[in-house]
Amino acid sequence: MTEMLRAPAEVKFAEELDWLESVDDGPKPFSWRLSPRMVRLFVLGSEKSDGLDRQVEQKWFGDRSFVERAIVTLASDRGLLLIGDPGTGKSWLAELLSAAISRNSTLVVQGTAGTTEDHIKYSWNVSMVIAKGQSRDSMIPSPIMTAMEQGVIGRFEELTRSTSDVQDALISILSEKYVSIPELDDDNTVFAKPGFSIIATANSRDKGVNDLSSALKRRFNFVRIPVVTNKSSEAEIVRFRTTELLRRHAIDLDVPPNLLDILLQSFADLRTAAASATSEDDKLESALSTAEQIGVLEDAILHSQFFGDRVLKAGTLANSLVGSLARRQPEDLAILNKYWHGVVEPRSKKDGGEWTEFMDGGRQAIATLS
Repeated sequence: MTEMLRAPAEVKFAEELDWLESVDDGPKPFSWRLSPRMVRLFVLGSEKSDGLDRQVEQKWFGDRSFVERAIVTLASDRGLLLIGDPGTGKSWLAELLSAAISRNSTLVVQGTAGTTEDHIKYSWNVSMVIAKGQSRDSMIPSPIMTAMEQGVIGRFEELTRSTSDVQDALISILSEKYVSIPELDDDNTVFAKPGFSIIATANSRDKGVNDLSSALKRRFNFVRIPVVTNKSSEAEIVRFRTTELLRRHAIDLDVPPNLLDILLQSFADLRTAAASATSEDDKLESALSTAEQIGVLEDAILHSQFFGDRVLKAGTLANSLVGSLARRQPEDLAILNKYWHGVVEPRSKKDGGEWTEFMDGGRQAIATLS
């Protein structure tokens, strides 16, 4: 694990998954490694009422009903589509579910404008085809086909960014549960084993890029993941991810609770302003998601570690926030400047302390970028 820049969930939480599997006496659908109850425990963490001998940490922060509906969908062997705004944890939830159910979350297809049908079915090893002809040995299965052959979960990220012909190729896989290989005379069909399913994600802001056909929609159960707006839940997510960051980089640096409060309040204020904006030009290009908050805090921590005095300060946090959110110039800078004058400045006069340093750091960052 120390040799991986980012370990997949089944590697990172391998010991915990082994333990859950050893104490799991619940019914398991198909070839699942854990029962649905244990999958939920792995994702959402354990409670005293669960009667376990050890604590299982919470890894995804959101409504329990979303996770339960996702698990039930996969147990029914239907496709699962997680849809929501950027940064709502769709991919992380998909990874955790795959790790708990199959102990393999790496069978992933990334949807882009360049994704082809070969990426979800199969392609060929050209040199082997030239030398020995087309055969199953010279075929290169896609991650989805591999998931079918193994009876595990395959993942498709950013489904709506793929073209319609690629999306259409999924319809037969989800409905018929097999892939035909017309180039071969024998052994020319790959059938999905029990336990196979697909977890796809889609960005709700990509509506209109490549809309899903009604036929494909019918093959998926939709679970909409909302933006986290509850401050306590959002704070838990940010703390969880920040702890991971500090551990990964071996950084010994505290995140003062009052600075975390400033970060959360700033994003809440900017979301409120975006909700009341009358045009797109009056909104930041950023989705103002929890993931972006984590990115802002990560940037500030690393800057403090490598270029500061290894103490996280409000000015550094403000500089990171402005630098991360000012993507369009001059539109985003104008919005941030208005926020700093209309909200941060009055709050600094009222509360003082870190808010004053936060105000000064933000003003300096805005002036530098202007």
